[in-house]
This record gives sequence, structure tokens and C-alpha cells, in this order.
Amino acid sequence: MLSIKESIFYSVILVGICLISLQFKPMNPAEDRTLKEAYKNYFPVGVAVAPRNLKGPEADLITQQFSSITPENAMKMGPIHPQENRYFWDDADAIVDFASQKGIRVRGHTLCWHNQTPRWFFTDSAGKQVTKDVLLARMKRHITDVVSRYKGKIYAWDVVNEAVPDTGTGIYRRSNFYTIVGEEYIEKAFLYAHEADPKAVLFYNDYNTENPSKRDRIYQLVKKLKDKHIPIHGVGLQGHWSIYEPSAQELETSINRFASLGLAVQITELDLSVYPKEHERRPRKETDKSEFTQEMADKQADQYKMLFDVFRKYKGKVTGVTFWNVSDKSTWLDNFPVAGRKDYPLLFDQNYQPKKAFWGVVNF
Repeated sequence: MLSIKESIFYSVILVGICLISLQFKPMNPAEDRTLKEAYKNYFPVGVAVAPRNLKGPEADLITQQFSSITPENAMKMGPIHPQENRYFWDDADAIVDFASQKGIRVRGHTLCWHNQTPRWFFTDSAGKQVTKDVLLARMKRHITDVVSRYKGKIYAWDVVNEAVPDTGTGIYRRSNFYTIVGEEYIEKAFLYAHEADPKAVLFYNDYNTENPSKRDRIYQLVKKLKDKHIPIHGVGLQGHWSIYEPSAQELETSINRFASLGLAVQITELDLSVYPKEHERRPRKETDKSEFTQEMADKQADQYKMLFDVFRKYKGKVTGVTFWNVSDKSTWLDNFPVAGRKDYPLLFDQNYQPKKAFWGVVNF
């Protein structure tokens, strides 16, 4: 039987051991690791946002996980410049101000795109198509005004978006910009952006970049720009993929193809649909079910892990990865290609909790 002194002595020792074990409890990476922490030595990890995301739990999640943000719609030509002599800055300003307060970088999106461009851009007061000189003047004013407003606050811009068609052999999409100006509109857009902010990193941005035909035509477009010494610094691979595509080999081929021109590569709009990938809208069918099965979750986790394994492999060539939307609670894929069919393409679920795919991305 222990004496009172011995009991006190051993009690003190036991308490000390307990305190030490609590103090030096090892970190559980599954609880503590974040995207921006895991990739701080690789590249910024970003997310596309709208003003509605800048408060409440979504704002907390953005601040906790991401080191870069992209305005999903607020800086596109239609929303920010709805009339020739009127800009709407409120939403874009709110996003840039939020980023500045939180110490988050901003990618601008997008300065010239055939979609979401207001009709006034291409027509005169009588409704007739404008001349090449008029359209170039409007482009210059728009790009100069937008880029200058955020000079020093936005580190990179998607200057021209989706100028290459999905099918055929032609390099250039027959958009209004191309019909009125010709391929020169792309060169001018980059020159105008560079003049407005010489320090900004300028990207050509497109989707379906793992399709060999489209990849080759995008390569021809950007090589022409490089050969003419147009200030282009990178290519954005949008990354609207699925749990079934692309393969590692297809992705690596795209990265190496564009990096061979001395261009940075960024994944600019990443999400992985749980359904086979489609690029055109269509009506909903009886077989289109909104569900997220365990099989989908497992396949999505494997696909995300593979993608980020490739991104890390090409550290230095891949200089940024941006997810398109914050969580499964709200994603553009809920209404594309099938309106009203719920999709589950991101790393965080509808309650902002990390999914199985998240852990495969951050724990490596």
C-alpha cells in the first residue's frame, strides 16, 4: 500500500504525462489540412464566386480553403457594361474588395467572349452592324476601362474566351467579333489589355482542350500570337470535365503542348460532373436522375486524385487551379446540359462539408 507522499508523487507524474500528451497531440491531416495550405508550394487554388457567396458559411469556406477567386459572371461584358455609356461596377467591386480584405488573389474573367456580350456592342443606333473600326474602338474602350479600374488588384485576366469552334477544321469561331473584325480582334484584345496593365498575366481560355482536333487548333491560334509577339502569357484549360474524362495521358499532352510555347497553363474552371460529359443543351429524359451514389463518389475521388497528381507533376508549368463554384449546393451544372438535373461536381457537398474527393486532393 502506497503512503500519502507516494500517492501524491505518482498523481503529479500522471497529471504531467496527460498534459504533455495533450500538448503534443499529433495533427490529424484529415481534420486540419486545407486546399491552400496543401498547395502553397505548388500554385494558387481558386474558386469562382458571385456576390451572394461573400457572406455566411460560403464566405467562411472561401476564406479557409482558397488563395484565389474568379468572378463567375460579374466581369463579363454584358453584366459589367450593359449599355454603351453605362457600366455596372457594384458586383465586380464587391468581389475585388472581399479578396483584398481577405488577402486573396483575383483572376479576371473575361474581357472578350462571344456569349454574354450586349447587343449594342455590334450595332449602331439604327440597328445596323457596325464597322470594323467602330467595333475595335468599342473593344478598346471596354477593355481599357475594366482593366484600368482593377489595375494592381487583379493579377491575371482571361482576355479572350472560347474563340475556337468545337467542330470542323477552321481555327476561328464565326462570332460577331470575327465576322466584323477578323482574327485581328484577338490580337487587339491582348494588346489593349497589356497597355492597360503591363504587369497582368494574360490568358487565352477555352474548354474541350483535351480533344486532339480542338487542342491543335487552339495551339495554332496561340502560336500565331506568340510568333507576332502579341503579349499572351498563358493558356487556360477550363476543366469542365467529368468522372469519366479526361485521362492522365490526354491531360499531360495538353499541358506539354501549350507549355512548349513558353506559356503558363492554368486550370481555370474545374468541376467534375458525375454524368457523362455533354457540350450541348438538351431536354431532360426519364433516365436523367438527380442522384449521387457511392459509386459516383468513389469514381469522382479517383478522378480528382489523378488530376491533382498530374497538376503537381507539372509544377512550374501549371501555375494555378480554379474550381468553378464553391460547393455542390449551387453549380452551373445543375442546369447544363440538362435543366433541373442536380449535379455534384465539386469537393464540398451541399452542406459545405468536404467529400471523399477532397481528402484525395489534399493528402498526398
